[in-house]
Amino acid sequence: MMSKDNYQELSLEELLQNYSYAADFFTAMLLPLQPINLTLKEYFNMLESELLEDLGMDRNELAERFELFMAHMQEVQKAAPFAVNNITIVGGRDKNGLAENITLNMKTGEIICIVGPTGSGKSRLLADIEWMAQGDTPTGRKILINGQIPPREWRFSLEHKLVAQLSQNMNFVVDMTAYEFVKMHAESRMSSSPELKARFIVEQANLLAGEEFFTDTPVTALSGGQSRALMIADTAFLSTSPIVLIDEIENAGIDRQRALKLLIKEEKIVLIATHDPILALMGHKRIVIKNGGINNIINGSIKEQANLSDLERIDRKMLGLRNMIRRGERIDFNVQSYFQE
Repeated sequence: MMSKDNYQELSLEELLQNYSYAADFFTAMLLPLQPINLTLKEYFNMLESELLEDLGMDRNELAERFELFMAHMQEVQKAAPFAVNNITIVGGRDKNGLAENITLNMKTGEIICIVGPTGSGKSRLLADIEWMAQGDTPTGRKILINGQIPPREWRFSLEHKLVAQLSQNMNFVVDMTAYEFVKMHAESRMSSSPELKARFIVEQANLLAGEEFFTDTPVTALSGGQSRALMIADTAFLSTSPIVLIDEIENAGIDRQRALKLLIKEEKIVLIATHDPILALMGHKRIVIKNGGINNIINGSIKEQANLSDLERIDRKMLGLRNMIRRGERIDFNVQSYFQE
């Protein structure tokens, strides 16, 4: 790795030619990349004191921050690529030791629903996927990535986290606005434009939420549905995890169909633990869990898709009624006729 002194002797133009990702540092710090012919040392020396005060650091601290950034990015460049196109579950056994005799392949852009009674083993299935099990968990299942056994270092790496979980109960405790919270996440992901990314994600979240909120809304003031909408949008555009697990989205008070379409559009594999018939029928497959094992895999049928259309129409009617209640209106008309319209 090149030392800080070596970096400082390069012109900005040479720096960008040799390390294209260096531009992200300047963007994140809101620093203009000019004059391009100055060396990095000359560039830091020409920065005005007022600008450094706004950044909250002196020239030496800024140079040190740049060094740390470059060291991190070079480690990222060395890491094995984490491109996940499909994940395969090779069956193990249930609680009684009976073989699952199942091989399930899940591809990006798919919605997989997990159904089964409480305590049936849904969480164990997810844990096997998240840990990239290789026959070394109680179920004996094996997880393949892109059809192959994943490298051992992936199993213990924070950078290679397979599953991003969105739980049913989400409570913020930080004293931040929605914009500040997402911007902090964008900066941690080395986003080239964290400010723009944060505003975009809040906008996308508002397309999902039943009630509008704003960039300056404190996260502690968000309702359950607004919190879930914000985290779904954040996961879609910032999370590097290829699998998103959503628990009981039907109770979140958001546009769940739009939420799922957003996630699969961003090339995620979406796993949903659900009892909602609409969500279950929206899935490309349903994994039925019984007695700790995968009991069955159900593929969607033409008849189910026809039923889904009817259920979606009913759901839109129910949404209309909910909005009327929110507006303080009365529902004193013939509800049966309303649903037949």
